[in-house]
Amino acid sequence: MGARTGRDYLERLDAEPREVWIQGERVVTGITRHPAFRNVTRSIARLYDMQHEPDLREEMTYVSPTTGERVGMSFLQPRTHEDVARRRRMMKRWADASGGMLGRTPDYLNSSLMAMAAAAGYFAEADPRFGANIRDYYEYVRENDLCLTHTLINPQANRAAGPARQRDPYLTARVVKETERGVVIRGARMLATLGPISDEIMVFPSTVLKGAPEDAPYAFAFAIPSSTPGLKYICRETFDYGRSRFDHPLGSRFEEMDAVVVFEDVLVPWERVFLYQDTQKCNEVFAATGAVVHMAHQVVVKNVAKTEFILGIVCSIIDAIGIEGFQHVQEKAAEVILALESMRAFLRAAEADAAPDAWGVMTPAWAPLNAARNLYPRLYPRLVEIIQQLSASGLMALPTEADFQSPVGPVVERYLEARSLNAWERVRLFRLAWDVAASAFGSRQVLYERFFFGDPVRMAGALFQSYDKRPYVERVRAFLEEAGPAPEEAAAPRASGEA
Repeated sequence: MGARTGRDYLERLDAEPREVWIQGERVVTGITRHPAFRNVTRSIARLYDMQHEPDLREEMTYVSPTTGERVGMSFLQPRTHEDVARRRRMMKRWADASGGMLGRTPDYLNSSLMAMAAAAGYFAEADPRFGANIRDYYEYVRENDLCLTHTLINPQANRAAGPARQRDPYLTARVVKETERGVVIRGARMLATLGPISDEIMVFPSTVLKGAPEDAPYAFAFAIPSSTPGLKYICRETFDYGRSRFDHPLGSRFEEMDAVVVFEDVLVPWERVFLYQDTQKCNEVFAATGAVVHMAHQVVVKNVAKTEFILGIVCSIIDAIGIEGFQHVQEKAAEVILALESMRAFLRAAEADAAPDAWGVMTPAWAPLNAARNLYPRLYPRLVEIIQQLSASGLMALPTEADFQSPVGPVVERYLEARSLNAWERVRLFRLAWDVAASAFGSRQVLYERFFFGDPVRMAGALFQSYDKRPYVERVRAFLEEAGPAPEEAAAPRASGEA
């Protein structure tokens, strides 16, 4: 099949019914027609269509080494610096399409799967079957251009105890039994973003298992179709309220949805198992395969696109209401510029210092990407705060599209104009700012960025522990030693008879 179109994506979703629950009701019609998913599925479909635009085809796809058909560029296993740049250019196109507001576009997990397949030897160390399984799965997803979701977080019940010590040992998804066909999984996982509208789900290891024998049933990695019997997606409420793009410019298009995943004795075929009851392998899989690096590369590309979008909104507001002359306004806009240039610098450094990993994959440098993924959760809430501060009451005085089309429309048009915009244009701009900075959709974006890669405190601790600090400590030690000998060495004893 190769790189698919948006129509291919939508038709496959409806052809493979899955069990999705939202607001107490099961989705029984085609999911692409449900109000909570209709608009976002079309936004994802638009990404797939970009692969077939004549002026983007070379940038968005490459020739499959297996079939000779063109496949998505995010599946490319890079061998050169130019390959890394090709992947980045493609990912930036997709990120720009949503202003970075779609955090889990398919290229995110494609990047992870690409790296894991290249590191098939890591999985084969546990079992030769697993190495073959991850390679085969990568090729299957690549050649069919599937949209994946993933889940790796355990339910947030008693964080002071491991999964085996919860009140219910099947609260967290775990192995029930083995059969000739595969393993049976029961329990729950969080948090599958894009889950209900994905083709398949990759169930990743938790990576925080303690390694005790009791943890083994919770240690696994596998992938199954979202339509697998016994698999349930339980969604939060939707932030797409069925309003127009004027009223909800972001929520009406990019509400990617988050869901709890429940496994009710789900059979996972052996050919879809990549790791099994090996806590050490599970804990080390992302670092050992380079998957976390390539995932972070995609995320920093998204961060650049998102910050560019925020800067565009900020500068549009400044120009619209004539506040560019105030120094505090300039200072706030400069903060956004600094955030943008920082993300660009991290991205450029990571690509410039890319080197082949143990599996022969050209891999961006980890240190700048790790710094970026630790910094952005702190930057993004401030960017949103800047929009709030500059917009002020403008975020509160926001009529809807219906007001312009009603008898009160002429009044709205008279009193809500801006220095450089008429009332329609001004309200449209400020409704976009509101959807970033004050709506339910915008608040979810802040929460999402805060915890994109996990607990920021734990991430900072991991950065401190893993970062090679020795060269800098040695430099300080050498500098201090250059200051001269210790006092007892400098004070030589006086010769007898000296004055």
